[in-house]
Amino acid sequence: MPPPTPISPAPPRGGDVIGAWTVDLRVSETDAPYNQPMHLQVDADGKVTGDFYNSPISSGRYGHNMGRSCVAFVTSDGMGDYQHSACLVDGRMVGQSWAEHRGFVLPWTAVREQ
Repeated sequence: MPPPTPISPAPPRGGDVIGAWTVDLRVSETDAPYNQPMHLQVDADGKVTGDFYNSPISSGRYGHNMGRSCVAFVTSDGMGDYQHSACLVDGRMVGQSWAEHRGFVLPWTAVREQ
């Protein structure tokens, strides 16, 4: 009888989005680069913590469905909340930020920090 096959531990929930990211927040693709840091951690229950644009994430969740890994979370600039969401697409995050108090939605992309 062959020896039993070792069982590999399951990857951590949200492991594909956990880590340090560089977010491109240009308003137009022709604008000069305007990059900001994003650091994501995902707990076993799907809670997202970390920071974005040097603001702590106050509330956030991770989800995986239909072949996509996504996050949604809230930060604040002291004047109001920003709602962010993004999905992992071909190794980069494709997202958007909504600031109701400032009246804008900004699409953005992010790549892993090297």
